[in-house]
Amino acid sequence: MRLNPPTVVIFLISLVFALLAVVSKYGFVPVPRYIPHQDYWLALIAYVILMTGTVVRGL
Repeated sequence: MRLNPPTVVIFLISLVFALLAVVSKYGFVPVPRYIPHQDYWLALIAYVILMTGTVVRGL
């Protein structure tokens, strides 16, 4: 399997989700909790987006 670097847009989307996970976990800014363990799910979504951008060519 050949890995490709993700585009800047995919990287920024992943970064936004990761930052939301950190903010949600440590409470720097009050973020409403819509689901239980929201910080975990946001971090997982950020990782999956970044992984998809790395594996799929052209994303």
